[in-house]
Amino acid sequence: MSTDIPSLLSNLALGTAMSIVTVLIHFWGLLYLNHLMHRHRARLRPLASHGRQAFVLLIVVLGIFALHTLEIWCYAVVFLWLDEFASFEAALYFSISSYTTVGFGDLVMSPRWRLLSAIESTNGWILFAWSTAFLLTVTTRMKLLNHEWVDGNE
Repeated sequence: MSTDIPSLLSNLALGTAMSIVTVLIHFWGLLYLNHLMHRHRARLRPLASHGRQAFVLLIVVLGIFALHTLEIWCYAVVFLWLDEFASFEAALYFSISSYTTVGFGDLVMSPRWRLLSAIESTNGWILFAWSTAFLLTVTTRMKLLNHEWVDGNE
């Protein structure tokens, strides 16, 4: 079995480029969400209404969801550009299953580009972890997870 070095290098180069693009999208998106929260910090204080806090948290969650959606679509566009799938729907479906590391296997890429899908899975896993850390920081900062029963002060 021979290794196709040019194909391997193409996968690594494109995978690296896509990882950089998605990390930058995520970085700037989270930075913007953080800016929005900082701009409205008076509403996020513990004494602020829980309704306002819930609304801000909802905006943050939807913002994170929008970032992941954009990143998934970027991969789908690349898969379509590489002529790996006949339709955008198929490319998007494959991208979603790869990015979320589900990898159903009902659609597969050609051997020439299949390493790129593994790179997308790794990229998605890291970005989901980053989003989780960001969301945990937001909820901690908003003190939404503080309850009297946790401290034993029922």
